[in-house]
Amino acid sequence: MNILDTLYKTAHDSPGGCEALARRLGMSAQVLRNKVNPNTSSNRATLEDVDRILGVTGDHAVLHSLARNHGYVCVRVDDTAIASDTAVLELVMKVWAASGDVGAEVHATLADGIVEQHEIERVKAAVYRVNRSLNEMVNRLEGMVQK
Repeated sequence: MNILDTLYKTAHDSPGGCEALARRLGMSAQVLRNKVNPNTSSNRATLEDVDRILGVTGDHAVLHSLARNHGYVCVRVDDTAIASDTAVLELVMKVWAASGDVGAEVHATLADGIVEQHEIERVKAAVYRVNRSLNEMVNRLEGMVQK
């Protein structure tokens, strides 16, 4: 999903929709709807607006869209996470599951002998999830390094 559609979805899917989110952000609901509308060319959300929206909603899909668009993977750094063998094993299982999703998407893409752009987008999203899971696992392992 592109970043403008992702921002729109983030605002409209927040609890109470745009109306409740706008109150929490200290702006009118109509102004917020205009700022997150991907079809408008004026009164767009600023980086500060986006930062506040992510902070208030806790929905960081926009960060992931930006990272994916530029060939990066966005991974939350959790200094409070428990570094343990069990936690790492859980992440390995997450990697395996995500890898299976990649295989399933590639299979679906090739099944009819025609590769379409929307299919590629689904494969890219699945690959992104694998990369994110792998980076989470590495971060967790780094937390286990004996100092």
